[in-house]
Amino acid sequence: MEPDELSAEDEALRSFLPTSFGKQSRTANVKAQIDLSRRKPAAEPKQLPGISADTSSGEDAASAASDAEDDSEEEDEFPVSHEMLLKTHQRAVTTATLDPSGTRLVTGSTDCTVKFHDFAAMTPTTIRAFRSVDPTATKGSANAESHPVHQVLFNPISPSQILVITALPQARVFSRDGELLTEFAKGDMYLRDLHNTKGHIAEVTCGAWHPTNRDLCVTAGTDSTLRIWDANNKRAQKEVIVHKSRIAGSAGRTRMTAVAWGSPMQGGNNLLVAAALDGSLAMWSGEGPYHRPAADIRDAHARDTWTSGVDISADGRLVVTRGGDDTIKLWDTRKFRAPITTVTHPSTSSQYPTSNIRFSPTSANILTGSETGDLHILNPATLRPELVTPVTPGSPLITVLWHEKLNQIITGSANAETHVLYNPNISTNGAKLVMSKAPKRRHIDDDPNLTMDLAHGISGDSVITPGGAQSAATSFAARHPNVGLTASGRSRDPRRPHVPATTPFAKSQPDEKHIREHIPLSSMRDEDPREALLKYAEKAEKDPMFTNAWKTTQPKTIYAELSEEEEEPEKKKVKR
Repeated sequence: MEPDELSAEDEALRSFLPTSFGKQSRTANVKAQIDLSRRKPAAEPKQLPGISADTSSGEDAASAASDAEDDSEEEDEFPVSHEMLLKTHQRAVTTATLDPSGTRLVTGSTDCTVKFHDFAAMTPTTIRAFRSVDPTATKGSANAESHPVHQVLFNPISPSQILVITALPQARVFSRDGELLTEFAKGDMYLRDLHNTKGHIAEVTCGAWHPTNRDLCVTAGTDSTLRIWDANNKRAQKEVIVHKSRIAGSAGRTRMTAVAWGSPMQGGNNLLVAAALDGSLAMWSGEGPYHRPAADIRDAHARDTWTSGVDISADGRLVVTRGGDDTIKLWDTRKFRAPITTVTHPSTSSQYPTSNIRFSPTSANILTGSETGDLHILNPATLRPELVTPVTPGSPLITVLWHEKLNQIITGSANAETHVLYNPNISTNGAKLVMSKAPKRRHIDDDPNLTMDLAHGISGDSVITPGGAQSAATSFAARHPNVGLTASGRSRDPRRPHVPATTPFAKSQPDEKHIREHIPLSSMRDEDPREALLKYAEKAEKDPMFTNAWKTTQPKTIYAELSEEEEEPEKKKVKR
C-alpha cells in the first residue's frame, strides 16, 4: 500500500491522537467569544391594526438604507454594541462605581450588600463577585440590622477609598478590598442647632468626593444639612452647611435628595450643587464660604418631588438635574436663575430614590435610564435623545455610569442585573478583557454533586481511615472554597448549614484558662454562694468578729418546750 493511501485511510486516527506531550496551552477564539456577547437588535415596533407598511417605493428603501448606516455609525460612536451581564445581587442594583483605572467594579443594592468584582480575575464562565460585604454589620458598627445601600463612590484621587452611603445617619469609608476604614460620627438628635451636632441626626441620602482633595467628601441627609468630612477624622465633620427651606410650616428644614461636587478640567473654582425635597436647587463655592449659597433657585422642580440626579459638566458651566416631576432640566452656572432647556422624562425616583443622571467623560452626552429599562443618551444642548437602546426591557434602569478610561457604560436595573456595555473597536480592557480570555476548564471532580452524595449519610459498614474520604473532602474544600456556591456567594446545597464568619472581635475573646489564671476571684463564678457562706458558720459561732463585745452579756435563747399533745409545727414550704 502506498504511503498516500495509508495517510488517507488513517487521517481520522491521526487527527484524534495527540501530536505532542506535556501541558498544552489553552487558546481562545476571541472573535467568536466577543460575537457571542453582541447585543440582540431591538424588536421592531408592531404594526397597529388597520395600518399596513408600504415599503414598495424607492424613497422608503433609500431611507431604510440610510437608517441602517446611521445605526452602524452610532454603534461605533457609542460603546453599546456588546454587553457583559453580572447577576451577583438578589434585588435591585441601586448604585455602581469603577476605580479610575477601570480594574475593579463595586455595586450596591437594596439587598443590603456591596459586591466587589475584579475584571482581571473573571473569565467568560466565571463572572462573579470575589467578595460580598454588608456595610452596616461590620466591626465597630452599633447597628446589627442591615439597611439598603444608596450609593458607593470610588475616591477619584485615592482609589483605595470607597465612600458607602446606606439608609443610616452614618456614612462609611471602605478599602478597595472591602475592609472598613472609617465610620463617621452620629450627631445628637436633641440639639436644636444643627451647627453644633458632630454628624447627621437623620438618614444620609447621597454623597460625593472632593474633585481635587483626596481627604474630603460631602454627605447630604434628611436633616436638611450638607456635611463636609475629613476621611482621617471620623469624630466630627469639618464643615456644616444648613440648607434653610422657605416653605411655610417646614420650620426651615427639608430633605436633601442629591449632591454633586465638580471642578473644571481647565482649572477654576469648584462647585457644590445640591437639590432638596422642597424643589429648590442651591449652589455653593466648592472651597467656601458655606454660610449662604452663591445662588439659589426656589422652584427648580415641583415641590415635594424627589430630585434624584444632579451632575456637573467637565467644564463646570452646565448642571443637569432629573426631578421627580418627570422632567430633566439643564442649567447654566453663570446664569443660575432659569433652566436653559427642559424636557419631559418619566421619573422612577418615587420607587428608586437613587435614579441618577450623568454627563459623559467629555460632557458631549448625557446618560440616564428610564422606567421601561432603556438607556437614553441625550444631546446636552437640546436634551433630545441621540440613542435609545433597551437594556432590561420591562424593568426600570436605575443607575448609569460612563467610564472614561475603559470607554464602557455600566448600568444597574431593578431586576438585580448589572450590564457592562462596550464596543470591541473603541473600548479597552474591562468587559472586553474578560470576553477575550479562554473559558476556565472545569474538572469533573470540581463538581461535588457528581463526586459525593451524602443525602443518606454514611453507611454503618463503611470503613473510615485517617487520610481517607473525610481528609480528602476536607482538603478538597480547602483547595476549592468557591465550588458549589452561587455567583452571590451562597451555597448551592440547601441542606448546608450556615457557617458564621469568624470576626476579629471573636478572636480577641480570652479563653477559660487565661481568665482562671490572670483574673482574681474568677473562680467565684462557679461556686454556690450559699455553700460559700455556710462553710464559715462554725468559725463565726466560736470566734464572733462583729458581736464579740456582747458575748458575755448576751442572754441565752430559751425556746418553749413542746408537750406530748402538741405537734411540731410544719415547716413552711420553700417557694421555688
